[in-house]
Amino acid sequence: MSPFLVIRTLPEDATEAALRADVLHGLTKTPKTLPPKWFYDAHGSELFEKITELPEYYPTRAEREILIVRSGEIAAATGARTLVELGSGSSEKTRHLLDALTGLHTYVPVDVSESALSQAGQALIAERPGLDVHALIADFTAGLTLPRTPGPRLVAFLGGTIGNLLPAERAAFLTSVRALMSPGDALLLGTDLVKDESVLVAAYDDAAGVTAEFNKNVLAVLNRELGADFDPDAFAHKAVWDADHEWIEMRLRSRTAQTVKIPALDLAVDFADGEELRTEVSAKFRKDGVRRELASAELELTHWWTDAEGRFALSLSGVR
Repeated sequence: MSPFLVIRTLPEDATEAALRADVLHGLTKTPKTLPPKWFYDAHGSELFEKITELPEYYPTRAEREILIVRSGEIAAATGARTLVELGSGSSEKTRHLLDALTGLHTYVPVDVSESALSQAGQALIAERPGLDVHALIADFTAGLTLPRTPGPRLVAFLGGTIGNLLPAERAAFLTSVRALMSPGDALLLGTDLVKDESVLVAAYDDAAGVTAEFNKNVLAVLNRELGADFDPDAFAHKAVWDADHEWIEMRLRSRTAQTVKIPALDLAVDFADGEELRTEVSAKFRKDGVRRELASAELELTHWWTDAEGRFALSLSGVR
């Protein structure tokens, strides 16, 4: 068997269909919303890489610190022979785990981007000739069927991405992950932690304006893919801390009353002056809350690691 396989489980037209459905649903309700996954075209991905290097944006550095310091403990606790990474992207942070998992046989990166999977997979097998890479082009929020690989398996969901899901979506997601796991398997989950509001807001509203550009990029995606006529300059970027829900909301506020046309959907969308479009929720967590959410999915929290400043956590859980 080839050490590098790419398996498509997502139909070729699935991305276009999902974009149309999300825009039609989100821009015709009150309040208006769009899911954050549409930030990440090629330009959006470049902008996010810049965000991770900004002084205000701590999550990437904090998680990397934990992986550097704790990957050996993660490897010892799991003994994983297969590593499954959901939303793998460039697989950059995963290299710390790959180095530590000395008995690893197979790496299964899962992402919607075929180009990202191919580029990362080819680089990994060049660096690690003994590693099998079975990449899946798939939407991990829509249910997965994993290839037959040796156990135990470690499923990794890093970057705090679980915070982009609303509570009911998180519950459904964790339940679907539990369904992939057998006794002896483990879930490694990255969660950003609750902290001072000023630190949180700054991380999503940096002084250089990179996050504002990233937020507005979703409008450029809609213009390109759906023929919309959004004027990004007619919207202002906002980041707001919702203390009741303990999450950050990124929003785009209309600077004036305006109507946006989206020809591909035969849709005209009215915005009032000052009306806001929510483009992202980024939930922040506490240890007890993570434990409860895992337990609801029949997963038991066994290990909890944070960076030195206690800003971010990686947790390990197993089948109950």
